[in-house]
Amino acid sequence: MAASKTADHASATDRSAAWRALFVAWLGWMFDGYETYALVLVAGVAMRDLLPADQLAQAPVYIGGLLAATLVGWATGGVLAGVLADYLGRKRTLMLSIFCYAVFTGLTAFSQTFWMMLVFRFLTGLGLGAEWGPGTAMVAEQWRPAVRGRAAGMLNTAFGFGFLLASGLWLVVAPMGQEAWRLMFLFGIAPAFVLLYIRRSIENPELWVAADARRQAARARAARGEALRPEDHALLRFTMFHVLGTPELRRRLVLLLLMSLTSVVGWWATSTWIPPLAAQLAGQHGQDPQHAAAITGLTYNVGGILGYAAFGFLADAIGRKWSIFLYYLGALLIVWGLFLLVRDPGLFLVAAAVNGFFTSGQFSWMPTYLPEVFPTAVRGSAISLVFDSSRYLAAAGPLLAGWLITTLGGIGSAAAIIGTIYILGLVVVPFAAPETKGQPLPA
Repeated sequence: MAASKTADHASATDRSAAWRALFVAWLGWMFDGYETYALVLVAGVAMRDLLPADQLAQAPVYIGGLLAATLVGWATGGVLAGVLADYLGRKRTLMLSIFCYAVFTGLTAFSQTFWMMLVFRFLTGLGLGAEWGPGTAMVAEQWRPAVRGRAAGMLNTAFGFGFLLASGLWLVVAPMGQEAWRLMFLFGIAPAFVLLYIRRSIENPELWVAADARRQAARARAARGEALRPEDHALLRFTMFHVLGTPELRRRLVLLLLMSLTSVVGWWATSTWIPPLAAQLAGQHGQDPQHAAAITGLTYNVGGILGYAAFGFLADAIGRKWSIFLYYLGALLIVWGLFLLVRDPGLFLVAAAVNGFFTSGQFSWMPTYLPEVFPTAVRGSAISLVFDSSRYLAAAGPLLAGWLITTLGGIGSAAAIIGTIYILGLVVVPFAAPETKGQPLPA
């Protein structure tokens, strides 16, 4: 009887730790979403405030530059944080990332020139990218295989809720004047208060603690001059070298990078232009452009939240790879339909929600699938390399889109052209890592 009570208590403790991990990672990712989408919503207004009048015709290129700077910072911070998460632990790295993006998002509010804002967006990007790896690894390592997909999908809804928060706040703030955009970034200091909860309530997952103990033991044996086992050599290699130097892990990495590139480029180079296009359509129909952009952002992000959550349930039901394939296909079709065919503002709202379901919702494949195909000792490094390094190449997406918009004279054609990137994902996903539905994480 005593043994049964002890087991029940341990199980309840494990569940409590899993929910706490999901909660803090959710909060961190929600504020990431807020700060990312706040830039998308206010960039046009900010450029009118920061650019000389003779440069306003090139505003899409400048906006693309801000998005690109954020992506480059995101990629750099994400890759570095992935390594730190493997060596310093999930908890400490998560706290550092939240502090970084809270500080620099707040400082963005005080930008006086475009170039000042560009620097702050790069530094904000460092923190934005750094949050995902440790948070995702922490959640994956504490949830049971049978429901891990649902937990990952729930985690990713945070990004959509962050978008929703930004859209809702912009509805309130936008009428306050030309410099109202600064308030959106000033609100970005709020995540700093999450650090107090993390410090008190969260511990590193047992899987990571065990992997770190094995690494420390291998280091001790090496220091004593003892003979090392093959697994010791693997633990003593720098995590990135281990991932890149192991043939099977390297093969998975390359294919998963192509899939990540599909999702990231598809979103940043197409979906980020939905609010500006909504504003254009509203203006053509005699409606308030800023109101239409904000409402469309809300609709898009409701669709995204539903897409994030639905992916987790679908992945637990039919498998990871089939779910990813279906989301890529849906994204390809709706991007072409929304940007090339829809011209009515009311129908555009509906199409934007469907677009959000597939183009945003598909990002749930990363916290679901990536932690399941890499071992614990290098998990943070590997999943962050896949998720974040693709943003180096994706940074060219907004720049290319901005150039195409000015060259072709419209958002629709440019976004539809770049939207063909989803074909790459459809081709690659069948050859990626093995199906992992219902399987325990590799130790």
